[in-house]
Amino acid sequence: MNGENAPSVKGAHTVNDFDWAAMAGLLELEGETHSPYVRQALAELKDLAPRRILDIGSGPGVAACRLAATFPQAEVTAVDGTPELLVRAGERAGRLGVRVRTHLADFPEGLSGLGPADLVWTGQVVHHVGDQQDALNRLAGLLAPGGVLAVVEGGLPARFLPRDLGFGRPGLQARLDAAAEDRFSTMRAGLPGTVALVEDWPGMLRTAGLAEVRSKTFLVDHPAPLTDGPRRSVRRALERHRQTLAEHLGAEDISTLDRLLDPADPAGVDRRTDLFLLTAKTVHFGRLPQG
Repeated sequence: MNGENAPSVKGAHTVNDFDWAAMAGLLELEGETHSPYVRQALAELKDLAPRRILDIGSGPGVAACRLAATFPQAEVTAVDGTPELLVRAGERAGRLGVRVRTHLADFPEGLSGLGPADLVWTGQVVHHVGDQQDALNRLAGLLAPGGVLAVVEGGLPARFLPRDLGFGRPGLQARLDAAAEDRFSTMRAGLPGTVALVEDWPGMLRTAGLAEVRSKTFLVDHPAPLTDGPRRSVRRALERHRQTLAEHLGAEDISTLDRLLDPADPAGVDRRTDLFLLTAKTVHFGRLPQG
């Protein structure tokens, strides 16, 4: 899950305890912190002149507003199943002076009738659906002939901690990554109608009927010392790790997290000068053939 897009998927809320409305602030902050990759990805589409754009699973509208700024001639619609997030998307568009419509719909069942669009963007949404290939098929079905689907999935986990923090057991970040991977697998297994498949995203886009399929990975690099926004994003990420991964971690690692999150501790994330944020986002592009 990523702040630039936050899906509302029928069933995922109760099965996996995702409360997207409660996470709105985190999602928007994360989206802003990771926004450089969205700009880079949209630069790959500079030859596209879309008249209608859909951001599916738009969350608080960070990517939708970037789409509207990049393609000011287009009608951009932010689509999400959480009303509170769409309100944020509309407010964000107003603050930034861009035109973004909002549409309430669950993913993927509520997509029928939304197309056709010249560009469909979806950021880290598909992996929240049990049948990922069916979700991609539905997304491809929104395209007008010659239209492009851009799917953000994969890449690399965010890294922000030195290997040795000066306390606790070195390598905390790697153990957090492993615990998060285990939790993700549990989440996927618990989704309604989950279908196991090889997550070959380019191959899945071709199965959905798209051509000219390609993937490109974009770096998000906020070096130390972090500015306020990325630093707050790291804090919120660690707070969520502390909340959701405790059962996967040993007592020493939990103690280390507690110290990192202590605002009064000079070695905590609010004061460390060696804190950074480095991640990579992969975008998979495919085009619906003409005729």
